[in-house]
Amino acid sequence: MVAISRHLSVMARDGSPADVRVVPFEERHAAAFRDLNLDWIEEYFAVEELDRKYLEAPAETILAPGGAILMVERSGVPIGCCALIKHGGGVYEVSKMAVDRSLRGLGIGALLLREVIGHARTLGAEKLTIISNTVLEPAMRLYRHLGFVEVPLESNAYARGNVALELALR
Repeated sequence: MVAISRHLSVMARDGSPADVRVVPFEERHAAAFRDLNLDWIEEYFAVEELDRKYLEAPAETILAPGGAILMVERSGVPIGCCALIKHGGGVYEVSKMAVDRSLRGLGIGALLLREVIGHARTLGAEKLTIISNTVLEPAMRLYRHLGFVEVPLESNAYARGNVALELALR
């Protein structure tokens, strides 16, 4: 994975700057990656078998086949994450994106997704895909704001997915 460690500035709820850092996934992030994702999935949906596969063994199921995971840390504590799952042919899926629920709405997700898009370019991605659900309104607004467009939902590995989006990178 390309070395990433960028400091980003967002505003905390009290109006003070809250420095966060986007870093590549390390084994020490495994529990946070799992827990951050389980939190949002269980908030809105049911955990599915594919979720368990990726969340219980991210190094083997996401990283080893050529994907990536970026983590957001605040004072060294993981507060967000997002994976790029390699599908081949220059296509990567943006997946398992989560921000700690107490920090949502501060722009961390937008900063993270911008970093993920940039990282996908360094991996040679030509297109990013997302399978999501329209009930996740803030996420849907973010995806569209960053240029993702809705496309027909042709195949869906998740029962909860009711919308597909794509972003052409080349």
